[in-house]
Amino acid sequence: MEIFNAITYFFEKYFAFPSISVTDIVEIVIISFLFYEFIIWIKRTKAWTLVKGIAVVLIFTLLALIFNLTTILWIAEKTFNVGVIAIIIVFQPELRKVLEQLGRKNIFGTLFPGDESKNVSQRFKDITVNEIVKAVLEMSRDKTGALIVIEQEVILTDYERTGITIDAALSSQLLVNIFEHNTPLHDGAVIIRGDRIASATCYLPLSDNMELSKELGTRHRAAVGISEATDALTIVVSEETGKISITLGGKLLRDLDGESLKKKLVYVQNKSIDVKRFRFWKGRRGHEKTPD
Repeated sequence: MEIFNAITYFFEKYFAFPSISVTDIVEIVIISFLFYEFIIWIKRTKAWTLVKGIAVVLIFTLLALIFNLTTILWIAEKTFNVGVIAIIIVFQPELRKVLEQLGRKNIFGTLFPGDESKNVSQRFKDITVNEIVKAVLEMSRDKTGALIVIEQEVILTDYERTGITIDAALSSQLLVNIFEHNTPLHDGAVIIRGDRIASATCYLPLSDNMELSKELGTRHRAAVGISEATDALTIVVSEETGKISITLGGKLLRDLDGESLKKKLVYVQNKSIDVKRFRFWKGRRGHEKTPD
């Protein structure tokens, strides 16, 4: 009996589980949801670069704390005092947007999905790839200047607002029409989101990279500029030569043919189909993934 009491006492002392109420569960769900949205926001904005910079600073501060480097610790303390306020000021537009997106989000739909859903994680369909290639080759043949920005993870809303909203299904005829000479929408960039043309006549930031060739015009510098600021893939058709170029990650690739262009589009298409079945009342979830 004494052995049983000792074992019981041991488990009650070291393996006791705290009592969890309904309020605790609600708090966990809310905090998890807000934390998830915060992480998604960081990944989709320039804040991700800032987070990596802060991580490096924290590592150096930790080393300074371990080795008792008083001067570095004093500088870090003074910097952290104003760091939070500086971050809020610098990222005020992004913080406003994430709050707006949170207000528009269907929270209950996110937390409790339906009976069965098919989540196609590809950014755009195969027909969109073909239509873009078809339009670009036609404009290249006719030497029609074009600047096409394809959105990936980083949302291009800021640049979209500088142009005219189109929000139309993408087709090669529409793309060619937009960039036709002497039409109201031909000047500026077209932004593609998924399978739709989101906006036209958009202004893009010009790259200040001194290594770019002097023969490159404004379209190419704008394409490099947007690829330096975001993860977008940009297609450029030269009005002078008809040559096709693309930019991605600040890199410029020139003189592409139709096959090379299609390969790059398929690469950023990120094609994968994730079929998810969720039956709340049965407590069963299955996953099936079909590779490209």
